[in-house]
Amino acid sequence: MVARLVKLSVAAFVLVAIVAAAGGVSPAASGSTVREKSEPVDINSASAADLEKVPGLGPSLSRRIIEFRDKNGPYGTVEDLLKIQGIGEKSLSHFREYLTANKPQKK
Repeated sequence: MVARLVKLSVAAFVLVAIVAAAGGVSPAASGSTVREKSEPVDINSASAADLEKVPGLGPSLSRRIIEFRDKNGPYGTVEDLLKIQGIGEKSLSHFREYLTANKPQKK
């Protein structure tokens, strides 16, 4: 009876480990890279690598954000990202809190 209980306990532990490894645990709990809220990313000065650290912004959107900025000048607000193809209200609501649009310093 005890041996069977031990086997069941080990099986349960292995199952939990498999589920966690397969993504059944939130990124914060599993130790994945998650951008902390302490420092928002400035969309007027961030590199593509900086933007890609924001949850929901992959390489394609990051590249479009920078291309738009290079072509049209600095963003006035984070909401200006709605001008970029592929960013709508719903997607912006997911990453708005991680971004800021600081006014560029005059040289």
